[in-house]
Amino acid sequence: MKSLLTLLTFCLLLAGLAHAGGDKQKINNLISHYETALNGSDIDGVLGLYGKKPVFMPQHAPAYVGRGAVKQAYTNVFNAIKLDIKFTTHEIEVLGDTAWARTSSAGKTTILAADVVVKEGNNELFIFKNEDGNWKIHQYLFSTNQPRQ
Repeated sequence: MKSLLTLLTFCLLLAGLAHAGGDKQKINNLISHYETALNGSDIDGVLGLYGKKPVFMPQHAPAYVGRGAVKQAYTNVFNAIKLDIKFTTHEIEVLGDTAWARTSSAGKTTILAADVVVKEGNNELFIFKNEDGNWKIHQYLFSTNQPRQ
């Protein structure tokens, strides 16, 4: 009986690890879709990746809370700049229906009003929620790692 319990515990542990690995891949794919939407200035694409109660926290700005506020914030961003960036995922952790990822991004930004291209680089923290079986961005925070001079 003890051997059977040990075997069942081991199988459950392996199943949990396999599930977490699958979730990490789904989250990594979500980050990739976010990168594509940002680079395409695709507001609907970005919003489709956020959950029901999103929070967007860009540096030098207040937190934008709720779908309407987040949509307006990205509209403002895409009216001001054109991004050409690539995300690198450093870690993803999953705990039940919540997950977080630490990323960095690098590339270039075109400042549309001045038609000037500058180097871009940020550190980011994503918090995800699993909503109805799908991972969604719940909160997103970034800050530059290449301040403008």
